Formats: sequence, C-alpha cells, structure tokens
Amino acid sequence: MTATVTWQQALAWRMHRQLLDPIGRPPVAGVVRRLCGVQAQVASTAELAVRVRRERSRPGEVNRALSEGRIIKTWAMRGALHLLTPEEGGAFLSLLAAGRSWELPSWERYFGMTPKLWDVLRHTVREALDGSILTREELVAAVIARRGLGHVGEALRSGWGTLLKPLAWQGDLCFGASRGSRVTFTRPDAASSRWAGVPEPDEAAPIVIVAYFGAYGPATIENFRNWLSRGRVSARRIRTWFGALGDRLAEVKVDGERAYVLAEQLDELASARPTAAVRLLPGFDQYVLGLGTEDVHVVPAARRAAVSRQSGWISPIVVAGGVVRGTWALDGDQLRIAWFSEAGRPPRTALEAEVARLSSILDREVRAAISVA
Repeated sequence: MTATVTWQQALAWRMHRQLLDPIGRPPVAGVVRRLCGVQAQVASTAELAVRVRRERSRPGEVNRALSEGRIIKTWAMRGALHLLTPEEGGAFLSLLAAGRSWELPSWERYFGMTPKLWDVLRHTVREALDGSILTREELVAAVIARRGLGHVGEALRSGWGTLLKPLAWQGDLCFGASRGSRVTFTRPDAASSRWAGVPEPDEAAPIVIVAYFGAYGPATIENFRNWLSRGRVSARRIRTWFGALGDRLAEVKVDGERAYVLAEQLDELASARPTAAVRLLPGFDQYVLGLGTEDVHVVPAARRAAVSRQSGWISPIVVAGGVVRGTWALDGDQLRIAWFSEAGRPPRTALEAEVARLSSILDREVRAAISVA
C-alpha cells in the first residue's frame, strides 16, 4: 500500500534533512555532502549556505576546507560551479559526463572540436596540470601551443568555462586556490588526497540518486533530472538508473501527487510534523535549487519571478513552514525583508530572531526592516 503524507509533512521533512530545522552540527564537508553539493559561483553565498546550516561556524571556514582538501570546487550540476566532497564528488561528475553533451554536432560546429581534438585537449590539459597549479591564461597558453588547438584560445578564456566543463566532469581538472583575483586550475587528485576518482556511470548512479533523495525527497524522477543536468542526460538513461535501484526507493503520495523517498526513510517521513521554522537563506540556496524554482510547493508560482531573476540570479529567500514566503537583501546596516502579502501577517518575532542569528554569522550588526510585498 502506498504511503500518504501532506505537503506540510514533506516540506518539514526536507527542512530537517537539509539541516534547517533543527540547525545542524556537521562540519563544512558534512553540510556539502548532505546537500549533494553547494552552488558556488558566488563564493560569499556558498559560504553563507553552509554556515546557516551549522550551529557554530567561523568566517573563512569554507576556504579552509578547500585548502585542506576536505572539499573541492569544480563545475558540476547543470554546468554550474559547485563545492563537492572529494570522496563522492566524482560520482556526481560521472553522471554529467554520461550525457556527453560535448559530442553533439552543435558543439562541433560552434567550437570546431572533433572527437579526435577532444582527446587531444584532454591529454594536453592533464599533462599541463600534472604537478602544477595554473592560472587560466597559463593553461590557455599550454593548450593553444598544441598543434590543432590554436583556434580554441578565445573560448577557453571565457569565464563561462564551456570548453573546460567536460574536462571537469571527466575528472581532469578542478579549481585551485586563487592567485589574487585570478582563478587557478589543478587536478582533483592534487587538490585533495581524499579524491576517489570518477567511477563508471552505472556504478555512480545509485550513490547519487540515494544521496539526492536523502536530501530532497519526496521528489520525482523529473526533479532529479532537472537538478542534475537540465536535460543534458537523456530521460531514458536516467530511467534505467532508477530501475536498477530496485526497492531502495519507495513511492509515496503527497496530497495525491506521486513522488519517491528512500525506503529506509519512509517511516520517518510519515511521522513528520509540520514545521513553523523561519529561515533566512542566501541567494542560490540549495533549498530551492534542489527541486528547481518551478516547484510550486516550495516557490509559489505567482512569486517565481521574485525568486528566479534575470540572468539566472536566484534571490536570497525567507522560508517559513518550508515554503518561500519572501525575499531579503542587505542594505547597509538594514536587512530588508519583503514578505509576500498572500502569506498573511509577517511573523515579526521569528524574523527578528533569524536576523539576529544572521548578524552573528556575518559578524556585523544588522537590523530587520520588514515590509509586505
């Protein structure tokens, strides 16, 4: 018999699994592991995403974890920059590489990269980074000096890193420590002695799927596919991976909608109680990225434009009861909260308490300025 729960229970369960209610105690790497990676194209928001999930934290702890090899930084899900753990990160990269999007004819036409040239590029980059940490310009210089690759210099200099992402997904490179304002690249096994390599996709899939549903369940297969690659990996391939899981996933009906959870967590989900917790989460937070801003149970449809802004920008959010109920922004010493009018009266006491918690994390005094949007 299929278990039945409400969306209030499901969202409370997600808040618990994502270390938001109650606030968690894992170290930096433990938070990154639980969330299946933390999006990190904006370093300050990535650190805040980790720190708001820890009872006690210190400024700079994400950079320390990177320098000590407890986490790595590389292009991962949806082609975005992420923090990953070196032990499991290769499994996530493996599934992205399985899509082999760089072999599409459109890529060859646009970048002039044949399959043979991709092999040359991989070999050149691995050779250049062997025992070295190179800036983007140093890496580009090594690549364009190789016969047949002179035409890719401009594309490699792009901050988007489009030609470098397939190499990241195959475990050939990741980010190193910055030199001033300049990014650097190195090999994952050089970035961390904990690097476990990139397993075959069929071996990696159970690791990734179980991790995802442990953090973001109840969820659907389509939720997982969108989170992973936004369609870069075929639906057929993903269904095959899910089919191989057997009874490790259990179906559940959430207010009549079909979704899946880990079978081992089904009883805990069924006993979850709705939460009244209020949390201020940074931009690009995994709470919304894990399911996508199109998930109306987390982001009300009428408010999606306030959360998902132009150029892919994801706003800092106010979450209450597991639902996005507003956005926020820092303006000098004021933390301006725009509470959504349809959510009822703002819970001022809870919001002010959360602003005080954020003040302690930011190590600066900020005061709440609450308005209704």
